[in-house]
Amino acid sequence: MPIRSNTVAAYLIGLVILACAALPAWAHKPASSIPAAALIQPADFAAALQKPGAPRPLILQVGFRKAYEQAHIPDSEYVGAAGDEGGLTPLEARVAKLPTDSAIVIYCGCCPWRKCPNIAAAYDALNARGFKNVKVIYFADDFGTNWVDQGYPTAKGS
Repeated sequence: MPIRSNTVAAYLIGLVILACAALPAWAHKPASSIPAAALIQPADFAAALQKPGAPRPLILQVGFRKAYEQAHIPDSEYVGAAGDEGGLTPLEARVAKLPTDSAIVIYCGCCPWRKCPNIAAAYDALNARGFKNVKVIYFADDFGTNWVDQGYPTAKGS
């Protein structure tokens, strides 16, 4: 008897539901859960980077390595995809010895904000460690559209 396409579809949907159920709770948290007060617009952050003598925060990219290698904010550090299994480990190791009043800016930009699998996990992990001066760059569309295409400073490579 041939397998019907709706049977295959139901099977695949079931696998997705099981896979999502197995994810840790933080993996389900949307980027929209980050408070508006913690967000910084790309134009505002680019302008802040241009101010001579202004203190520079620690800038961490919490998305995917390939995206970082293609283009990233100059002087930012790649710390791994926070939404991946074990993805918070490099982030936590990077900030482990920093004072909790350190200025930290995180960004991803892998996809539209509403779909980002990384940014809320990273933001929550930093807050759980007691960091109170964490800002998140709000990329409504993605890093390419909202940063690179706007002509803001960009570096390439690892």
